[in-house]
Amino acid sequence: MKYLYLSINFFTILVPFLFSFHKKLKFHLNFVSFLKASVLVALPFIVWDAYFTSKGIWGFNAAYVSGIKILQLPLEEVLFFFCIPFSCVFTYHCLRLFFKMEWSEKVEKIIILGLVSFLFIIGFIYLQRLYTSVTFISLGILLLLLKYIFNVKWLPKILSVYLILLIPFSIVNGILTGTGLDEPVVWYNEAHIIGIRILTIPFEDIFYGLELIILNVFFYTYFLEKKS
Repeated sequence: MKYLYLSINFFTILVPFLFSFHKKLKFHLNFVSFLKASVLVALPFIVWDAYFTSKGIWGFNAAYVSGIKILQLPLEEVLFFFCIPFSCVFTYHCLRLFFKMEWSEKVEKIIILGLVSFLFIIGFIYLQRLYTSVTFISLGILLLLLKYIFNVKWLPKILSVYLILLIPFSIVNGILTGTGLDEPVVWYNEAHIIGIRILTIPFEDIFYGLELIILNVFFYTYFLEKKS
């Protein structure tokens, strides 16, 4: 059980990595763009993670990690910020090849503004619950920046893909938060979350994951366009 978290990372990335070399997918040609993007995104997330861990907002069960630490975080947690985005960006790459996933401008605007409004309302209502407020408010700001400052055209695609990704997300994150286990791999301080859980998964994790993936796609797309 000491290598459970490490095993989750490994099996999360295994199939996407192997299929990256498929002649119809050719995701391996984009490995460098992904790596640049993932490093840029992982760094602030690791700092955020380390700070919240130091404040007891969340933490890790020593029974499920190897004991190797980086910035006082388990090695497995650091690897999480590369393995999960790899699998998600790979999925985004594949679905984008075969499906249009386009919305009308009106629908996109309604959904983005509705989502941002929801994020800000919840974020400010629960301002004292740091995981909730930081995640919801920062994601709301990010969506506004991408839509109205950077004018990205792929928001409908990534939001559509993320709805699909919620299926494997519920499995992986479910295990990490304790589904099927005697104790969770990752625990959360109840004082800093709303308290709503889907099985064992804190509601906030859904939006934390979305922010992580959107930022990876943003920089991944940037480096791809720069290369071409």
